[in-house]
Amino acid sequence: MAPEGAPALVLAVPGAPSAASRGLAEEIVSIGRSELPGLDARIGFLEGDDAEGAEGAEFPALSHVLTSVAAERVARAEFARAAGHEVPAPTGPDAVVVPLLAGPDADLLRRMRQAVMDSSAAAELAEVLGPHPLLAEGLHVRLSEAGLARADRARLFTVTTAADGIIVATTGGAEAVQAAAVTGMLLAARLAVPVKAAALDQEGSVAAVAEQLRSEGSTQLALAPYLIGPEAAEGLLDTACKEADCAAAEVLGAYSALGKLVVTQYSAALGLTQGAAAH
Repeated sequence: MAPEGAPALVLAVPGAPSAASRGLAEEIVSIGRSELPGLDARIGFLEGDDAEGAEGAEFPALSHVLTSVAAERVARAEFARAAGHEVPAPTGPDAVVVPLLAGPDADLLRRMRQAVMDSSAAAELAEVLGPHPLLAEGLHVRLSEAGLARADRARLFTVTTAADGIIVATTGGAEAVQAAAVTGMLLAARLAVPVKAAALDQEGSVAAVAEQLRSEGSTQLALAPYLIGPEAAEGLLDTACKEADCAAAEVLGAYSALGKLVVTQYSAALGLTQGAAAH
């Protein structure tokens, strides 16, 4: 159970808001609530509606959601005092903002910090979701769903795969590629094939990595997007696949482990133990 009076978890969704990104965020938040019953979880969009009253809009801006959370916390305390209850002074932040990002993206994280500053809430910005073994598992699942890797039902490292070389591609610059490489190492251990990381948003990066894999003996390549989905510009994956002449798996999307990772980062930001975040 979430501790009584615990800060809200606000999932920060990057990219242009859409029905698809909202549905994705709602699914991840729903999984998070099942991981930590009693969790007050909200969704804020980095490029959402920042007009007056936007907290009631379909795609509320992150800063407005945070301001709303802070106002509600004050209102609850005032209501309790009016009812004659002793209300202790609030401790800790009003909210913890968890970026819906598999890896670091300096520009998006800077904008999330700015949204926190633009709100009237005291909020903490949690770490991004990866690198993490659960994300390697998610990449494996997406590859197997696309017929590009066998499902690892026996959890053996020596499974055969449809692809004999995998490109883990991401956006967000050099730091993001480094994080993708760490998760890629975990994926390589699961599949026993070479895995290299590349930048989707750097021209020629995916093609260069594909050429390197082929020069080292791989003949059947596959691209595994190290992306949740909303953070990537439309068309990036298609362009990369054409340049590298390879098939691609789907993005991580609403992979079930993401909800668990969101709660893990929320708990870590508050200094909660895993036991406190258990069912």
